[in-house]
Amino acid sequence: MLQLTDAEKHRLLELARTALEEVVRLGRMSEAAEPADALRTPCGAFVTLYKEGRLRGCIGHIGALRPLWATVRECVKAAALDDPRFDPVTPAELPSLRIEISILSPLVDVAPQQVEVGRHGLLISRGAQRGLLLPQVAVEWNWDRGQFLEETCLKAGLPADAWQHGAKIQAFTAQVLKEPSPRAHSSPPAS
Repeated sequence: MLQLTDAEKHRLLELARTALEEVVRLGRMSEAAEPADALRTPCGAFVTLYKEGRLRGCIGHIGALRPLWATVRECVKAAALDDPRFDPVTPAELPSLRIEISILSPLVDVAPQQVEVGRHGLLISRGAQRGLLLPQVAVEWNWDRGQFLEETCLKAGLPADAWQHGAKIQAFTAQVLKEPSPRAHSSPPAS
């Protein structure tokens, strides 16, 4: 998996925030200068938007088709404006939104007993139906391995037990970057 320095993580979150502000306020993103570091590495990523701790949008790309920084900017725009589960983000919501970026490792085929809750994200597929859940989802919902497999099947529109009946199971890991909460920005300096 791609390992980023603290400066690269900070820069990627900055690029994401700038893209979010621009697409919501202006309807477009300005051209960004291409970073000269690991952010240029092609990598899959998901961007999740949270509003007051609740999901507000999540879109991503599994494959490593574009440089990470470009993938993240594209996913921010899609999470803010195109997630079919939500109305587009409004300018009034921007101060309350927090960005989470999940940088994905390549997919690997796994057997059900190899799935590690808290470490793996899952992609389960059969035919054209596919469902993906990030590693942090199973932890947030306190799922065990079986529940995680079932929920990923349901996300794919498959029966919950499809993982036991020939559905393809693939796993990945994710490096997760989170923006600080609004309180972190407004806290007075420690004395």
